[in-house]
Amino acid sequence: MNARTRWLTVGLALIAACAFALAVQTAWWSVAEVTIGPFGSRHCFGGECRETGLAWLSGTDLWMRSGVATRAAGYISMFVLVVLAGSIAAKRVPALIARASLVSILTAIVSGVYFLAAFPGVAEASVGAGMFLFGGAIIAGVAGAIVVLRASARATA
Repeated sequence: MNARTRWLTVGLALIAACAFALAVQTAWWSVAEVTIGPFGSRHCFGGECRETGLAWLSGTDLWMRSGVATRAAGYISMFVLVVLAGSIAAKRVPALIARASLVSILTAIVSGVYFLAAFPGVAEASVGAGMFLFGGAIIAGVAGAIVVLRASARATA
């Protein structure tokens, strides 16, 4: 892997890691003064903010668990992508870590898509930035891992 490709791949992995970290802490939906995401919900009324769970939305238990799974999968993907970026920066071709990052991202996709699809809905809910960050993290993370796997295939051929 040449220097330009290596640093581009390091950048993709770090961007994906940061986006995963932000996506699981940023609102996926907002309703007036309430934000909703895999982290739970946050109510800010009269200058006082309180964090609560997702039970008040009357979603299923599976949906609330998928929020926790999405959050955990996002953090795990973030960690694996940071390790991938560090390995690439050390001039290695970490095929095993690239595969592990693809598995962690696939896990995040499965839990995140269910969390998104099974949202019980709230009147006048608007889409938040968390969903877009999550999607961007998936794209950047997969792209970085694929570059590493292709470089590994060329090195062994």
